[in-house]
Parts: sequence; structure tokens; C-alpha cells
Amino acid sequence: MSAKKRILFIANEMSPYLELTEFSEIVNKLAIKSNDSGMEVRCIMPRFGVINERRHRLHEVVRLSGINVTVDNDDMPLQIKVASLPSARLQVYFLDNEELFKRKFVFHDENEKWFEDNALRTIFYCKGALETVKKFGWAPDIIHCSGWMTGLIPAYLKTVYKKEPVFLHSKTVFTIGQNTFKEKLGAEFMKMALIHPSIKEKDLELYKDRTNTAMYRGGASYADAITFGAAKPDKKLLEEFSKVKGKKTLSFQEEGDLTDYLQLYNDLAGK
Repeated sequence: MSAKKRILFIANEMSPYLELTEFSEIVNKLAIKSNDSGMEVRCIMPRFGVINERRHRLHEVVRLSGINVTVDNDDMPLQIKVASLPSARLQVYFLDNEELFKRKFVFHDENEKWFEDNALRTIFYCKGALETVKKFGWAPDIIHCSGWMTGLIPAYLKTVYKKEPVFLHSKTVFTIGQNTFKEKLGAEFMKMALIHPSIKEKDLELYKDRTNTAMYRGGASYADAITFGAAKPDKKLLEEFSKVKGKKTLSFQEEGDLTDYLQLYNDLAGK
């Protein structure tokens, strides 16, 4: 592992680009605090169409172009854009695909109807994020996943990507937040999520309900450590994961300077 700890944040949302829940601001503060504490930090999030590229000065990363992400035998181009986080010298990478993310809404349309392709968008994002890190050739010590849309990443790291050199020493932190949708991901989700022969249906058993809670449950179960990103998460998940034997957990941090998160990262990565 590198002498300077590398922390990768993979999130649904991050202030100031997209603010769906209170944790978007915490991701922002965590990235800045980690960076200011001498860690090497990078962030990844989806480039939803509601994010203003001009205002936030996003631009395409040409050297990372040419990645295609295959989901359910469909080869889809991945475009990667980057911006510098305001008030900090660190970069945020935005994963884009015109068909999946260009629309001017996040998960529901103007009539509050759930997008039928949210399952595909989720799998594309999770696989795309990990393929982007491979393209970086940048081995993270800690991968902190937050938001239900990142729920498959800890499972993929323990199965499909476990022998990838760039992830050999990576430890994952998964944040359980508040439930933000009541719908289910499409019936094809479980089949599409089998992105490689090395991952089997039994590996994704925890996700089978295809709900917001199921995405959190799966991510938390496969992660090396768990944090709570909401004051009132799902009661079942709170009971299930607040004290897991052999797994570090961190309760919701409503106030404070986030030092407990840095301690968690250092403990996992090895001081």
C-alpha cells in the first residue's frame, strides 16, 4: 500500500453538485477533511442531467475516453468528466452516458414516475465506477460507498474484482442512509447484475427484493465497515448492522469534525 493513504469516495450525490439528502454535504466535508489531513482523495459520482456542467466547470477527460461498459450483453459507452471541488484541491469524476443520464431528472420523471431503467442505470454506474478506477491505475486503500445506487460495489469487489491488482488492498466502507424511494428496481435487475461468470445468483441473494432497503443491506453485508448517514435509517437495518461482530461500525455523526471517519479509514487501511 502507498505511504500516503488513498481514499476513493463513490457516491450517488455530493454537495454542491447534487443534494438529495443530508449526507451529500457530509461527503463533501469528508473529502475535503481527508484531503486536508494528508490523504490522497478522488471522488466519483453520476453525471445526472440536473448537474449544471457550465456552472461547475465540468470537462471531459480525454485520456480516460474509450471505456465501454457491458451490462446484459449490451455494450454502452462511458464518458468521464471532471471538475475541481470548490475550495479544495481535489478532483471529482462524473460518469456519464447520454442514454442513461442526460435526462433532466434523477430517479423519477416530471410526474414522479419511477424510471423503468433505474436498474440498468445502477448496474452501469457501479461497474463503470470500478472500471474507471482500473483505467486510472490508481489503487485506493479505502473505497467509501454512499447512497443506495452504490450498493452493488462492495459485492462486486468481493467477487468479480477481487483479483484485480488495483483493488487487492482496498477496504470498503458503506454508508446506510435514509430510504428515498418506495418502488422496486425492475424484475430484470438480478439477471443484469450478474456482470461476470465469477458472480453467482447466490452472491446477490441479499438484493433480491430490489428495494431501497435491499440495496443498503447488500452493500453493508459485503463492506468491511459500516457507517450510518441518517438520523433515522430503516429500523431493521439499524438493528441488523449497528453492532456486527467482527465489523467496524460508526453511528450517525450529526455534529462534530468528522474525526471518527478519519480514524475509521486509518484503522482499516493500517496506520
